[in-house]
Amino acid sequence: MLLYNSLTRTRQEFVPNVEGKVNMYTCGPTVYHYAHIGNLRSYIMEDVLEKYLRYVGYDVKRVMNITDVGHLTSDADTGEDKMLKGAKREKKTVLEIAKFYTDAFFSDCAKLNIKTPDVVAPATTCIDEFIKVIENLIEKGYAYEAGGNIYFDTSKLKQYYVFNDFKEEDLEVGVREGVEEDSNKRNKADFVLWFTKSKFDDQELKWESPWGIGYPGWHIECSCISMKHLGEYLDIHCGGIDNAFPHHTNEIAQSEAFVGHKWCNYWFHVHHLNTNNGKMSKSSGEFLTVSLLESKGYDPLVYRLFCLQSHYRKSLVFSYENLDNAAIAYKKLVARIATLLKGDLGEVDAEAFKLHRDAFCAALDNDMNTSLGVTALYDVLKANISPATKIALIDDFDKVLGLDLTKAAKKMIEEEKAAEEAVSDDPFIREIEEQIKARAEAKKAKNYALADEIRKALAEKGVTLIDTPQGTKYQIN
Repeated sequence: MLLYNSLTRTRQEFVPNVEGKVNMYTCGPTVYHYAHIGNLRSYIMEDVLEKYLRYVGYDVKRVMNITDVGHLTSDADTGEDKMLKGAKREKKTVLEIAKFYTDAFFSDCAKLNIKTPDVVAPATTCIDEFIKVIENLIEKGYAYEAGGNIYFDTSKLKQYYVFNDFKEEDLEVGVREGVEEDSNKRNKADFVLWFTKSKFDDQELKWESPWGIGYPGWHIECSCISMKHLGEYLDIHCGGIDNAFPHHTNEIAQSEAFVGHKWCNYWFHVHHLNTNNGKMSKSSGEFLTVSLLESKGYDPLVYRLFCLQSHYRKSLVFSYENLDNAAIAYKKLVARIATLLKGDLGEVDAEAFKLHRDAFCAALDNDMNTSLGVTALYDVLKANISPATKIALIDDFDKVLGLDLTKAAKKMIEEEKAAEEAVSDDPFIREIEEQIKARAEAKKAKNYALADEIRKALAEKGVTLIDTPQGTKYQIN
């Protein structure tokens, strides 16, 4: 299995630290608002990665944080805490906001068939761990106190900008729009590990610490939560590409300073979902959520298919036209599977099953190429193999793709049957169908006069018959 590693900028064979086991960490949401579908693209692709690792036999333990404190509105460690901002907007407490939007996030994940990680840890439940690690960093000389806050000293590192596909000058504080220099820092790249009351008197959530009453910075949270639940050696760290700097860069700095060795081997970054106006965000344009898509008549799994049709390392452009195309493709897939289920399935061909499964694995082994994985699904439907083999393969692939294809096909069949039963309860419809059958029998007996009389009699009742290669249809005028 080859994965692109953002840290080395190369595709590498995936080899976990412990044979057969994978420690996987995902940056979770900051729960101050609904997740937009751009956020959720990352979680869909990370879900596919986790499910594929399990599919090929790895024992995966996946941990996700919930940021309910400490995430600021500015990369310069200044500005309002996002959770406090959400609480002010809705006139609720921070914990009420966190609970509501955490529930909303996992509700959206369920609709998109995103598996809940094995461990979900809110930052507010790990304060003791943050303090312990920060104390250790101070003792080792990697952190210092200034202006009432504790900062990580990046000058102590041999290399800070580890994701070397960025230019250092592009990352300088003050270069990016809306970011201001923090005068307390010794170096421009230093970042806050702990804030105290001296800076944020209106902060709702505060805790006692050796440095005064305060709260943790955003970056320290993921490092500590990961190490608490997965130990000092991490196999895969996931997140959106926008988190590579500064968040993931800072995680590596503080984690490796604490443990004294390499912390994480593979970095899996999902690229942006864009609109025609640029990167999707909560503050620009229409706020696109799963609920909004549902209100417009889209099945959330159509959006999942839309994401799977593109590679995770390519920016994906969202438009309703593109989503409509995915909806058509999903409906056609389901209809083809429903047709298979209605017929004689036959037996599963083990040799054909293995051949197609190998093709699917080859696609996913190629840096999680879900687009080719979907193509492997279509190849199964086109193949000259038994329906039973096709259904078995579709169900097998769906353990990874998560599109609920057979489930949707069975639902389609049930709805069609219910519609037919509803129609049969109407005496007028029953008469039409009986007359169509009688006309077909008359034509078969070459009694065209009778067939024509039946057609005329129905026409007088406002029913137009339409002969097609698939049989006689009718239209009530």
